[in-house]
Amino acid sequence: MTFLTRYNPTSRFFEPFFGRFNFLDDQMSTGTWAPPVDILEEKDKIVVKIEVPGIEEKDLRVNFEDGLLTVSGERQFERKEEQSYHRIERSYGSFVRTFTLPRSVDANAIKASYRNGILEIEIPKKDEAKPRQIMINA
Repeated sequence: MTFLTRYNPTSRFFEPFFGRFNFLDDQMSTGTWAPPVDILEEKDKIVVKIEVPGIEEKDLRVNFEDGLLTVSGERQFERKEEQSYHRIERSYGSFVRTFTLPRSVDANAIKASYRNGILEIEIPKKDEAKPRQIMINA
């Protein structure tokens, strides 16, 4: 199984104390809010699903560089003068989520799609990273 972790520059400092599971990785690195993320691994790919309802596709950015997958965007608050808000619970503003990907992914084949408020990023694994059956000679 491949582990996918969010990039945190302080994680290397605390790794000897907390081991591989660094609780500081759970913090938001930058931005004003953090949309929820699901990450799942299949035999041939890693799938990242990010819940970003109310954000238009043009306001989302997905970048991959030096083993880091970065997703950023912004949800605008549109206040109208004739409206009187009693409560505002949804988060607005910009966000940035960054994840460290394993070396076994094929960066040139990453695909992203956006439907029903969910940004889905498919990150295929390289052929040499996929599990394969090895025949035993007797």
